[in-house]
Amino acid sequence: MKKNKVHKAKAYRLKGGKSPLAYMLSSRHSSRSPLLYFDEEQGINRPLRYARNQKSPFEDEQDGNAILEPVVFEDGMLFVPRENQVLQQFLHYHPSNGMIFEEIDESKDAQEELEMVELEVDALVIAKSMEVDQLVSVCRVLMGAQVEKLTIPQLRRDILIYAKQNPIDFIDTINDPMLQLQDEVKQFFMNGYLVYKNNNKDVYFNLPNNKKKLLTVPFGDEGDYAVASYMQSDAGLEIYKHLQKRLKKDK
Repeated sequence: MKKNKVHKAKAYRLKGGKSPLAYMLSSRHSSRSPLLYFDEEQGINRPLRYARNQKSPFEDEQDGNAILEPVVFEDGMLFVPRENQVLQQFLHYHPSNGMIFEEIDESKDAQEELEMVELEVDALVIAKSMEVDQLVSVCRVLMGAQVEKLTIPQLRRDILIYAKQNPIDFIDTINDPMLQLQDEVKQFFMNGYLVYKNNNKDVYFNLPNNKKKLLTVPFGDEGDYAVASYMQSDAGLEIYKHLQKRLKKDK
């Protein structure tokens, strides 16, 4: 025996945490606001139109008595009762579904929240168990902290807070093979061996016998990371060794 499909109420929300007092979603196809769904079986684009007194959201399946209604999100939310199946179908096929708005899936939301909580726990466990040398390096790289001015308890507190608030960034940094090199580059700047100029677009040496330009930071890159990457190259290896030797001497 074939089971009847169970209809249920659905809720939708605007993406990006947006919650304007009212947001009107485009509800009919027009040249100014195209609402088309590509039908794979028929191989054609089908115009969409929301009319509550119709059985289909597709204009080519509606009769001439369509009564059009606006689709309005209030405070970023839209609740559609189970009796309004045509609106649920219309929202399902709407080209803005997944871009401007999304259906609320409580099970999916719970799974995503669970994964984030587990990630926070993992990050906190790692942060709590770090040795002092690693703790100092990570604090310097992630927070630009003048670690020499802070006590170990202060650093542990700060890194635990950071790990809880930014677990992905924290774990990525811990696993980054360039962590030690980035820490040393931070110290090159803190000790004044290197300086930024031209609104942090260029990096210059700041040594007694060398004030030359080292490099231009590529567009979109972070300066410290760009310098670290350069010092891994054949061209930058000798510069890295020289600055590293100077750093050890000055400690």
